Amino acid sequence: MSSVTQLEYPEIAEESIADYLRAHPDFFERNLALLSGLRLPHRTTGGAISLVERQLDVLRQRSLAMETRLKELVEVAHGNDRLASRIHSLALLLMRSRSREGVIDILDEQLREGFSVDQAALVLFDSVPGLAQGHSSFVRVVHREDPALGPFKSFLQSSTPRCSRLRDAQRDFLFGPGSDMQSMALVPLGPRSEFGFLAIGNRNPEHFHPAKSIDFLARLGELTACALSLH
Repeated sequence: MSSVTQLEYPEIAEESIADYLRAHPDFFERNLALLSGLRLPHRTTGGAISLVERQLDVLRQRSLAMETRLKELVEVAHGNDRLASRIHSLALLLMRSRSREGVIDILDEQLREGFSVDQAALVLFDSVPGLAQGHSSFVRVVHREDPALGPFKSFLQSSTPRCSRLRDAQRDFLFGPGSDMQSMALVPLGPRSEFGFLAIGNRNPEHFHPAKSIDFLARLGELTACALSLH
């Protein structure tokens, strides 16, 4: 007859143990000796710690992760507040402008000083009256069917801002061959870019990525298009 130590016991699946403990949360309370005797490998030191110590360590890690996430959310909220304030200031300035040239000058100045963009270009179609090509280096006045706008064809058919990395042809047209811009935001001015579009460049290739929020950009485009349409 085989001894007890030679008996083979069926393995218990980890899932079953986990299910049992979830269904009996008072298990360790009823088995305090077992709780105090359990030792688990420590992830960093290689030693062993008690189950309670491990649980406290897990809770501390979760608390740190939640604290980090909260700080990130607060920073985002503060950033949104600053953007909202700058948009409001820009709207007031645009409302006081008496001409399209004034609108362009205000937008150029505010993008550089108020919003601290690396580089920007305002592309306006020659169908918009009262615009001169040489008004500012910030402005490009072109015909809507200009072949140079080929790299922007799909964007021009939409009415929503777009963020992406810059292709060479796009960079050369918007910012010049010597520009070091790596990513861009394209902002339509009016439905299907009726007036043209605003391009904002950044040296960081990941700054204007496709997943970036476009709410601020959409408001900026609406304000600019409205100001241009009033003159």
